[in-house]
Amino acid sequence: MTSAPPNPVPDIESMYRQKDGRVLIEIKLNTVLQLFNSFDPAPFYEKELDTEAESYIVDTVQDFPTKTKFMIHIYLPAALAGTEEAKKIIPAIHNHFRYRMLVTERKFRARFRFGRYSLIIGLSFLAIALIASQIVATANDSFAAQLVSYALLITGWVAMWQPVTTLLYELWPILRRKRVYEKISTMEIEILPMPV
Repeated sequence: MTSAPPNPVPDIESMYRQKDGRVLIEIKLNTVLQLFNSFDPAPFYEKELDTEAESYIVDTVQDFPTKTKFMIHIYLPAALAGTEEAKKIIPAIHNHFRYRMLVTERKFRARFRFGRYSLIIGLSFLAIALIASQIVATANDSFAAQLVSYALLITGWVAMWQPVTTLLYELWPILRRKRVYEKISTMEIEILPMPV
């Protein structure tokens, strides 16, 4: 008796509809305001998106390879789909993600600056620690002197931990997030009546 082969795990692409070779990010709304943060006092076209709507769009884009092309479909009840209020959704989404992109770019620059300064401080401290370690090791051959020499050496390398972590690991997720926001800020968006 042969067992049936296990069902293959579906590709993520198969879980989304596509149009013209672009993955569709589809959002169904009952009202236009449902898309926006109700506590944001800004004018309608500058309002911040609802956290869940933003997360859904961003997470979808991040789930796919970088070169994947997307389109956003916003579905509204037929009576609302053609209104002026509905047409303002497109610039509102673009403005929201352009703002997020600029904030993330500023965060990246600030973190990069911090990484550079901490690298200069770390290298300076490492150089001083290495010189002091050599001086202690050559001045006295006792166990205590060797212990102090090794302690200075280790402390010097530990001082490099923060700059290395910042420059090698912390910057890239910020840069990737910025690119995701930038991509969404120029994405084609269509406002459509709710499918029956």
